[in-house]
Amino acid sequence: MTRITCHMSISLDGFVAGPDQSRENPIGVGGLRLHEWHRGDQVHEADAAARDDLMKRRGAVIMGRNMFGPIRGEWDEDWRGWWGDEPPYHAPVFVLTHHPHDPIEMEGGTTFQFVADGFDAALGQARAVAGDHDISIAGGASTVRQAFAAGAIDEITLDVAPVLLGAGERLFDGVEDPGLELVEVTASPNATHIRYRVGG
Repeated sequence: MTRITCHMSISLDGFVAGPDQSRENPIGVGGLRLHEWHRGDQVHEADAAARDDLMKRRGAVIMGRNMFGPIRGEWDEDWRGWWGDEPPYHAPVFVLTHHPHDPIEMEGGTTFQFVADGFDAALGQARAVAGDHDISIAGGASTVRQAFAAGAIDEITLDVAPVLLGAGERLFDGVEDPGLELVEVTASPNATHIRYRVGG
């Protein structure tokens, strides 16, 4: 049975990206601090388990255009994502956008499909290709909020970093309480990993 999951790094004050996102600061100013728990050569055991779950192959992925790249408005360059020739998804990725774009096929099984008809259309396309495999809501904040509004998320994992950003993109602004049921908590000095069932 297909589950729809979401896995996000978040600051103690509720931000999943810092302010002023740009090509130089794709997660906003200070945003990379949210991801230090899984970066580097020596990763704590609890962080490694959370990282492996984050990177687990899914049947399809949904993300927002801001997560795909820094370009706003009409497409004016041949941008192919932040991840190089072989992105880590290895599955169809449905990118929410207001500006249609031809699909981009990458190495390793990732194809970026661009959906201009809204979240529900992207979810329908993701379900059609995922089969019995899970679907990941990869972010950013606006896309996750749309998924909550649609009642689409079955499970969410938050990697809470001991960081205060003070500004940026808040994950839960405007989200009605979805009824979170605690499933698991693991921790390291770098992050607390909290997994919730949604609608519990």
